[in-house]
Amino acid sequence: MDYLSATIWGGTMHRLTPMSVMILALLREGDMHPYERVRLMRARRDERLLAITNGTLYHTVGRLRRAGLIDEVGSDREGNRPERTTYSLTDAGRDALITWLRRELSIIDRPAEFRIALAEAHNLESADVIEALRLRRAVLDEAHVSHRDGLTGARHKNVPEQVLVEFERQEVLLDAELRWIDSLIDRLEAEEFPWGPSAFEYSDRYRAQRKAAQQ
Repeated sequence: MDYLSATIWGGTMHRLTPMSVMILALLREGDMHPYERVRLMRARRDERLLAITNGTLYHTVGRLRRAGLIDEVGSDREGNRPERTTYSLTDAGRDALITWLRRELSIIDRPAEFRIALAEAHNLESADVIEALRLRRAVLDEAHVSHRDGLTGARHKNVPEQVLVEFERQEVLLDAELRWIDSLIDRLEAEEFPWGPSAFEYSDRYRAQRKAAQQ
């Protein structure tokens, strides 16, 4: 199973999956029914981050509701369409989302989860993002130094280059990510662009996207 982080609510252990995180993040934008969530995720090209299927989404919604992370707040039916149940994010769901994002932003050995955490990092305050990225940077720096020193030592011992190409690639990727993290932290600290869950709430693009998903 791809359960990633665990939090206890009311004595019940509930582990969030990437799909759980995406659903909780969407509900932080406002109450939605599952059909709207699917349309929004596809409009935002979230398939690049995880597989989106109706079955997985509805199953995840049920798990989140049973865990008390989301609540049913109403239902409606239009014409011959199936009845649609609208859900809302609970306080526990909000706390679970924030806890997961903080955790996954700082961890370096789960690249797929990090991409989702980064995509939803705007659900955190900028100070929280900076703190998590600084933790991540410290671990990445250690890994970068280790790879760099290992490559230098291997070459001094005349280890054939053909067996070092993967180590070389990883060292280059670590160096690039360190420079990217430094740049992002600098931009966040300088407040070069709006940040936070409400930063794009009233943009024309956001309103049009929500309207299209609700139809």
